[in-house]
Amino acid sequence: MFQRVLIANRGEIAVRVIRACRELGIESVAVYSDADRRALHVHKADFAEHIGPSPATDSYLNIPRILEAARRSRAQAIHPGYGFLSENAGFARACREAGIVFVGPSPESMEMMGSKTRARQTVQRAGVPCVPGTDSALSGTAEALAIAESIGYPVMLKAAAGGGGKGMRLVASAAELPSAFEAAQSEAQRAFGDSEVYIEKFIANPRHVEVQVFGDAQGNVVYFGERECSVQRRHQKVLEEAPCSFLNADLRRRMGEVAVRAARAAQYCNAGTIEFLVDADHNFYFLEMNTRLQVEHPVTEQVTGTDLVQLQLRVASGEPLPFRQEDIALRGHAIELRVYAEDPENNFFPSPGCITRLLEPSGPGIRLDSGIYEGWVVPLHYDPLLAKLIAYGTDRRQVIERLHRALDEYFVGGIQTNLPLFRRILQHPDFESARVDTGFLERLLNGSPPRLKSAGPAEPIAPSESSASRDGTARLAPIAALAAAIFGQQPSERSTAQSSPSETASATGNQSHDDASHISAWKAAARREGVRR
Repeated sequence: MFQRVLIANRGEIAVRVIRACRELGIESVAVYSDADRRALHVHKADFAEHIGPSPATDSYLNIPRILEAARRSRAQAIHPGYGFLSENAGFARACREAGIVFVGPSPESMEMMGSKTRARQTVQRAGVPCVPGTDSALSGTAEALAIAESIGYPVMLKAAAGGGGKGMRLVASAAELPSAFEAAQSEAQRAFGDSEVYIEKFIANPRHVEVQVFGDAQGNVVYFGERECSVQRRHQKVLEEAPCSFLNADLRRRMGEVAVRAARAAQYCNAGTIEFLVDADHNFYFLEMNTRLQVEHPVTEQVTGTDLVQLQLRVASGEPLPFRQEDIALRGHAIELRVYAEDPENNFFPSPGCITRLLEPSGPGIRLDSGIYEGWVVPLHYDPLLAKLIAYGTDRRQVIERLHRALDEYFVGGIQTNLPLFRRILQHPDFESARVDTGFLERLLNGSPPRLKSAGPAEPIAPSESSASRDGTARLAPIAALAAAIFGQQPSERSTAQSSPSETASATGNQSHDDASHISAWKAAARREGVRR
């Protein structure tokens, strides 16, 4: 096992890897830019190395500086987290050439699966079903028109090197295709430095379901069940859960076996994800492979009882997988909410700034993977993900109720967050009944009515007494603003840090039961309304 690992990332994922290292007795090395000098991951790590100015191109995406930081700190391995350089084959190769272990797949596997067109070619040879379309980049508009005519409109143009919705265009007719093709190429070139675009048949209202796979250097590959990732905005995941309520045991097994087949075709080692589109008739099609640890890995950890980050480190050090496929079982249900510093009421505009007040949820079944603290300034230079709120329970209903309770406890002051959006999602009849697809969130934001019927095994969840109570709290809205204002004037934890526990208790514990209930009600109402000072 490694003695020291450098984490080439920031925020909550850097903190997550640091914690896994600590439990394994591995020393951790954080890297930071000028903007992250006081970030939480820097405080949590055993060592920290400065890697440059605030722009990511000068710091977190600068391979020479990260490798130099690894040399200075004498790190034996580098964990890339997700994003930044995590799927950069050149970085993985540079680590290997420098004698540093890259905690992830080989650069050859990354190159094979990183290009969407090469990935399609690879998995089709292994018998993996794919969405009808091209397996290589389009040569120009004429070829795009011919193929679109053969597979039928609507079609989707996609960047071969893409991800996160960049370089994608939905085309409904031949008249739209030339301009869409040019726009997709241009955006792909700007985002990925590669203008290659391919075409696929557009599948209306599919579910986005991904399977977690894991391989080791000895050639073993297993799958850890699936994740439902259909709640998306502009092709970016917002909420994920495991398992997927739309899948029965047979479909889950078949998708898992196909995912393993795809991973074997790429000679894959370490953590990876095979993503599928699933239509209303339970047909599934390969979408892409993510050659890294996913943002949403915690829901899989919760339902399998496996620490995937620790497993990454063990496998990267040469250990074989400690179990076989038949040893992996799913228990309970888990849902993750991605908490962003953005304003849902202002077209999700980023909201950097100082966190003036922070109250975090806890209690039974609640996990919070966070990279923030009270008093920290959220920078403008990076992705606005602040934390991931995860709930686990025996079934989906219990998990939803726990998330409602956790959201009532969660307060981030000084900046805007998307926490109010999750309250809307969790109360929506389609979500409560697990009737979601990739168009669900867009319909919710546009005010479309709930769907009354949907294919699939999920049964409607009758409104519970607590959900009826939540709906009833709308009557508290008129006093929510006053509540938030009073709450915001309370002394911060920093100003009372010198107080003893007994002093704090005496200052807050002498109110009557009725007063306490009243205060709790209006504070909760204020948080639900998303009011900020």
